[in-house]
Amino acid sequence: MSSGGDNHHLHHGAEPKRDEPTTPRVLTILSCVLEKLVARNDQLVLGSAQLGKSLSAFHGVRAPNITIPNYMERIYKYTNCSPSCFVVGYVYIDRLVHKYPDSLVVSLNVHRLLVTSVMVASKILDDVHYNNAFYARVGGVSNTELNKLEIELLFLLDFGVTVSSRVFEIYCQHLEKEMLCNDATRVIERLAISNSVDDVTEISVEDTQTSSPPQIVD
Repeated sequence: MSSGGDNHHLHHGAEPKRDEPTTPRVLTILSCVLEKLVARNDQLVLGSAQLGKSLSAFHGVRAPNITIPNYMERIYKYTNCSPSCFVVGYVYIDRLVHKYPDSLVVSLNVHRLLVTSVMVASKILDDVHYNNAFYARVGGVSNTELNKLEIELLFLLDFGVTVSSRVFEIYCQHLEKEMLCNDATRVIERLAISNSVDDVTEISVEDTQTSSPPQIVD
C-alpha cells in the first residue's frame, strides 16, 4: 500500500508456526464502526462533498482490495499488539476527525490511518512492540512512507497521544453502544491505562508459515 500504487493483491506464503490468535471482540466492533463511517463518507465524496487536505498524506491512488476487518485482523495477527491499541488508535483517528472536520475518513485513507495509529498506540501502551519496518511490511507500505506517516500523524495531533483511563473507558462504552444499536451483544476487553492525565475528547457520532507476514503488493 504505497502512495503511488494500489494495494490490490495479498500474497500468501506458508502458515505461521505459532497458534492463530483469537480475534478480539474489539476488532469486530471497530471494523463495523469504521466500515459504516467509511461507507457514509465515500457517498458524501461521490456526492461532490469537498474533501479537506489535512489527511492527504494518508491517501492512496485507490482503495486496497483488503477489507477493513481483514486488515485489522492482519495487524493483530502479525504484530501481536494488545487489543487496547486498536481502541487508542481509534481515539487518534476520532481526534483527527474533530480537529479537521473537512477531512473525511474514506476508503482511500482508512488503511494507512489504521496502521499508523495502531503502531503509535502500541508504542504508548505495549512494553514490547515491533519497529516501524515490521509494521510497514504488515501494513503493505514502505518503511520510508510509514515513517513519514507517523510524523504526519503526530504533528496533526499536536503530539497529543496520551489517552486517560477515563477517556479510554468512554470510547469503549461508545463502541459497545454502537454494536448494541446493531443488535450485537459484545463487550470490549479492557486494559488499564496507567497514566493519570484527565484527557477530554469528544466522541464521534457517527495469512502464512514464517514468522514474518506476507506482502501486500502495490
